[in-house]
Amino acid sequence: MFHFFCFIILLFFSVRLDAQVKWINADAEYSPLPAGFHVFKSTGSLDSKPFAAFYAIADIKNKKLQFTADTTLKRRLTPAQFFEKNGQPLLVVNSTFFSFATHQNLNVVIKNEKTVAFNIHSIPLKGKDTFQYKHPFSSALGISKRRKADIAWLFTDSLFKFPYALQHAADAVKDSISFFPFKKAKLYSTEIIYDDFAGFKNRKSMLAKWKMKTAVGGGPVLLQNGQIKITNNEELKFGGKAINDQHPRTLMGYTKDDKLIVMVIQGRSPGISDGASLLQEAALMKNLGCVEALNLDGGGSSCMLINGKQTIIPSDKGLQRAIPAVFIIQVKGK
Repeated sequence: MFHFFCFIILLFFSVRLDAQVKWINADAEYSPLPAGFHVFKSTGSLDSKPFAAFYAIADIKNKKLQFTADTTLKRRLTPAQFFEKNGQPLLVVNSTFFSFATHQNLNVVIKNEKTVAFNIHSIPLKGKDTFQYKHPFSSALGISKRRKADIAWLFTDSLFKFPYALQHAADAVKDSISFFPFKKAKLYSTEIIYDDFAGFKNRKSMLAKWKMKTAVGGGPVLLQNGQIKITNNEELKFGGKAINDQHPRTLMGYTKDDKLIVMVIQGRSPGISDGASLLQEAALMKNLGCVEALNLDGGGSSCMLINGKQTIIPSDKGLQRAIPAVFIIQVKGK
């Protein structure tokens, strides 16, 4: 109870102090911009520490804006290289976590309704749990053909055209099997359904096809139903006290009135910007009106280009890190 009370106090003060962040319209710095798209920046402070960040807000319903993604095979490109490769789009931002050794995406990417990268569902354990595995459902943000955004927890498999999604977080499954088949995923994602009229109960899998035109994965989820609820324990993204560390961040969310918000936070820049913790970035998105929000790969990967111009300064000595996947906004007809 004491720890819960402390968390509530921390949450209250984080959200309250976050309200001091002032956002300034930066459209003129990145023009020309289409209708339904704006850029904001902050160079003030976050919880009394140096803070620099940018966010772009885009009208999902604006048919002149096209939301897509791009990825690579067995190699990585910088955001600037993705910008040129994709015909110089309006926005390019890093997205998935990845392996430096293999250049492999560790999260889902959907492009033009085709799954081109998949979640890693099996994590080998160590120590006394050697030869044991945990199988998490990792999260992603998607936009459908009908231009509706959603954040969900996914099971992905190359056997299926579309991922299967949960609309609530589920604990990672632990067993001694190095892979996670769909049959087991369905079994561990069931809920008891009560029918008071008929007088019986039954179990039903909550996994359902997630038919998205575009999606990028990451994690953990930061906001659900407009409230801060960080699903780090379920998604197994950051261990120990790492959830409280301040780092460069990339995050995405959407509002009730169908606006997509893409934010990058500069970090590891002494005197300029310390970065943000998961709790702080969740508070930022909540105060911007997001109903759901998702953390993406951060650190040296965090980088967003608008009309090819860099926003934050990347933490890898100011250089853009090569990455295997990006989220993109294009202007139709450009």
